[in-house]
Parts: sequence; structure tokens; C-alpha cells
Amino acid sequence: MRGLTWDHPRGHAPLDELTRLDLAGPNPYGDVPEPIEWDRQPLEGFESEPIAALCESYDVLVIDHPGLGAALDSLVPMDELFSAAELARFRSGTVGRSYDSYHLDGRQWALPLDAAAQVAAAWPGVHVPETWPETVEFARSGGRLALCLGGPHAFLMFCAVCSGDFLDRQEGLRALELMAELLALADPEVSLRNPIGVLDAMAAGGPDLCPLVYGYATYPLAFADAPAWPGRTPGSVLGGTGLAVSKSRVGGLKNAIQTHLRRLLSEPVQAGLFPAAGGQPAARSVWDTAGFYRDTRDTVEAAWIRPRFPGYIAKQQRTSALIRDGLTAGRPSRDILDDLHKEWT
Repeated sequence: MRGLTWDHPRGHAPLDELTRLDLAGPNPYGDVPEPIEWDRQPLEGFESEPIAALCESYDVLVIDHPGLGAALDSLVPMDELFSAAELARFRSGTVGRSYDSYHLDGRQWALPLDAAAQVAAAWPGVHVPETWPETVEFARSGGRLALCLGGPHAFLMFCAVCSGDFLDRQEGLRALELMAELLALADPEVSLRNPIGVLDAMAAGGPDLCPLVYGYATYPLAFADAPAWPGRTPGSVLGGTGLAVSKSRVGGLKNAIQTHLRRLLSEPVQAGLFPAAGGQPAARSVWDTAGFYRDTRDTVEAAWIRPRFPGYIAKQQRTSALIRDGLTAGRPSRDILDDLHKEWT
């Protein structure tokens, strides 16, 4: 059996550990008919590689929910693998809307393996601003700041600051003006990286604060709920990963795949093996524990689910480049917003 995940310890270390235990046998987390051999793709591929194309080579895939819309014909609906009662248990055991992010056109297409959202990251001991005006003041007062604008993340930050209502002109203009002001005060090189690049730089002694970046529990940083506009709840865009099954390859592997997925979503694996091996589980019980999980749970619970229509991924990439290039070139926010609306309307 072949599986595909993403090339970061959070994405592959727990899966590799399960495979190692399978090969050593017996596995304390439960035995399977045969192990899965997990390949890896970089974060950029995970965010943009078409799921349908990957289904031609892999039985089980760790996927990002925005790519679902173009992949439904290539995936096995989860109601063909599990009963309604079992799916309901999976849903109730998952934090926030992670389960719902893989529900489309009335069916469930993947099961949540990992949960994440954009949150604030800082050096331990640094005061984390709770509002966007306080974040501006932090940078103006000499705090070392970075944004996260690489790949699709300029658009995702824009959506988070707009609380998902990115086509509202007033919200959009306010968000772009905030982003421009913060970028002018931020580390210009680190701010153009993806989340892993930003967090790596921070952990190596770089910026003190990134106000909005996808959280990774394993970094030696302090994480907190995302900033909010005064009087509002934090805005964030849901991330995480789901387990999907290739329709063209399931064949006689159905029972084995069911066993693997049940084990991966089981409480011992999610609450035990995953955190111990450097993963970031989707299990609600883990997000009740102290530290990173409890400190960011409110943001994860409220995070916005991105569109999942066919073609969304390419539009997300184009819009992110439009925003990032406009901000770095110092274009007026209204001009960037006009171009964004042309892309989306």
C-alpha cells in the first residue's frame, strides 16, 4: 500500500513511526493487514498539487481541503467505508470545523487527521498583542515583527483579517491598509516566506512576533489566539489535513484501508503517538490540554473554511501573488482591491 503525506515532521513523523512499529510487530497501537509506505511532497505541493493526479499513484492521501472540489470523481466517499454512526463519532471527536471542511456536495470525502489555523507566534516572554491596533503599536515601539506572505499565505492573511468576508470592500480596504502598514514595519525577507520558513527564522533567533501564521505545536515558541479587531472575535483560516482514499486504487484494499484509517483516528494514536512523534492531531481531547493547544483552541474553533470549488487553488495562488506583489511594490490599497475584485467577481 502506498500513501502520500507532506514533507515536515508534523506531516510524516507519526505515520513513519506507525509503519516502523508495523514492521517490527506486534504494534501496540493495533495491527494492520499490511503497512503503508509513505512518500512525501513539499508544503508547496501539498497546497497546490491536484489531488486527482495524485490519486493515480497513491491509495491513501493526506490532503488539504481547498483542493477537494476538483477531486471528487477521484475519491471514495467516506460513507462507502464507514457507517453513519462511525462517521458521527469521528465528527464529534474532532476539534472545530476540521471534519466539516471535508464535507462537500452532501458527502464526506476525507477524515480529519491534523488540525491547525493561523494564530500568533512569539518568543516566550514577549507580550502578544490581542488586537490589530496593538500589533501595529508593538512594531512601532521597536518589536521585531514578521508577517507570513509566501505562497498562498498573503491571500490567507487577507481573508483572516477580513474574517472571511474578503469581497466586502470596506473590510477589504481596511485589511490591505493594515497589511501594508505592518509590512512596512516588518522584516522584509522573513515576511515573504511560508509558515515553516517564518517559524524556522523565529526559532533561530529572528523576529519576536508573527501575528498570523499557521501554528506548529513543536516549535519552541509561544503561541496565542490570533489578533482581532476591537470588539470582534479573532479571524483565521482553517488549515490542517485530512485522510482521503483513491477511488481508482481502493479495489481489494478496502478492508485494509478501513483498518488504517480507524487506527489513525483512534484516541491512543491521536492523543498518544501523534504528540509524542511531533504530530499535531485533530482530536478534540488533545486541544483541551495545556500549552499550545489550549492557548490557540478558540481561534481554531472559530476558523473560516475556504471555498472548495474546482479551480479555487489556482485562483488562491493568483490572488495571493496579486496582494503580495502589490504590497511589496507599495501600490495603493484601493488599486490592489480593485484588481482583487476583478479576479473574484
